[in-house]
Amino acid sequence: MPASTIAEVVTALETIIHDSIAANSRLGYFAALYHKVTVSVQHGIQTGQFQDGPRMERLDVIFANRYLNAYDQWKKGEQPTASWKLAFETAEKSGPLVLQQLLLGMSAHINLDLGVAAVEVSGTNPLQDIHNDFDMINTIISSLTYQVLNDLVKISPLLSLLGLHAGNNNSVLIQFSIDNARDGAWCFAEELMLLSIADRPAGITKRDTNIYKLGTSIAMQNGFLLFTTWVVHLFEWKKPAGIIEVLHGGKKQHFTIDKPNA
Repeated sequence: MPASTIAEVVTALETIIHDSIAANSRLGYFAALYHKVTVSVQHGIQTGQFQDGPRMERLDVIFANRYLNAYDQWKKGEQPTASWKLAFETAEKSGPLVLQQLLLGMSAHINLDLGVAAVEVSGTNPLQDIHNDFDMINTIISSLTYQVLNDLVKISPLLSLLGLHAGNNNSVLIQFSIDNARDGAWCFAEELMLLSIADRPAGITKRDTNIYKLGTSIAMQNGFLLFTTWVVHLFEWKKPAGIIEVLHGGKKQHFTIDKPNA
């Protein structure tokens, strides 16, 4: 059953995290990060950070259910959207960086799902009505950035080597920006809002195809960047369960991480 409240979303994410730790599955990486964001949004609603708290909860639930449904489809052997399928397929592989795994989930969820959710929660009301609260989500995410980066550096000690490629404007892995993704989601929502109800599924499918292509640029590297990601990966923690606990904020004594030999 889909979640109907943000509390149910949090519970569903905790179930995925628990199951992923038990199965030592990389599918829990994104769920752990998303749980952190969802709890912060929940706190923001409770403390009146949004103009319309109940509407923001509806947006959050609709938004989260798209991920939860995609995850459920994948686990059942069904076909989720192409962008989510790429993220889940990549989670089955040991080669990609933890950062790549997280960015693929973020790309599918923000670049595709967020725009769809914004239109759905707006209904027949002007999309602009939710713009301020939509932007407030970015403020909340930004407040978590330092903590998440610290977690990633702990998991992936040589991650800063990717900075050597800062000028590579052709690499989505290097240039990915949550701000840009959110702005793109808003533009997509505006485009979707202009379509008739009957035409929206085709618009969503077209967007999904484009985000899938974007995702392949995150998942697949070449040249010197490929070598750099290989070196970074060589020194990353290897046990998914421990990585999930770090991203989720688990207790340190639970960490049993397989680190490379010096």
